[in-house]
Amino acid sequence: MASNCGAHFNLSSTSVLKILKGDITRWFIDGSSDAIVNPANERMLGGGGADGAIHRAAGPELRTACFEVPEVRPGVRCPVGEAKITRGFKLPASHVIHTVGPVYDKSSNVAALLSNAYRNSLRVARENNIQYVAFPAISCGVFGYPFDEAATVAISTIKEHCNDIKEVHFVLFADDIYNVWVEKAEELLPN
Repeated sequence: MASNCGAHFNLSSTSVLKILKGDITRWFIDGSSDAIVNPANERMLGGGGADGAIHRAAGPELRTACFEVPEVRPGVRCPVGEAKITRGFKLPASHVIHTVGPVYDKSSNVAALLSNAYRNSLRVARENNIQYVAFPAISCGVFGYPFDEAATVAISTIKEHCNDIKEVHFVLFADDIYNVWVEKAEELLPN
């Protein structure tokens, strides 16, 4: 699981946010009602960063399951802001929710697209009776989203849409992203 106990915040009377530093591919709660979120690309067939790490850890069955998701248009299985779910295969978590965050561009409505990625991931979790969800910092790698702006969108969206989810976790690999997420949660979720 994650390497430390991290920071805990109340999202609602029934939902908790936990921010952890660690490797999302090792995260799980019970192996039956938990899911990690994969910051995928629209093809859903693996890539770099966390997406590649999740595909490697899950094994080739994950790529096969993703390939079986029908394309909504040529080369696109999951449009930006949408979410799809597969089994977790060799991952300790039971499911993977694949979502595509936006590439950062100040001139487009990236905040709405990033918010949709979090909101739709939580919707897919609820529809599949997932009680525990772990997110990475969507769009903060090669997609170039500034950490502070991304944390604001992520935490605000999760607070608004966490109903029926017992625990939402952020499992963040790097110290700098972890620190920004904790600071932003302390600002947006005063306990």
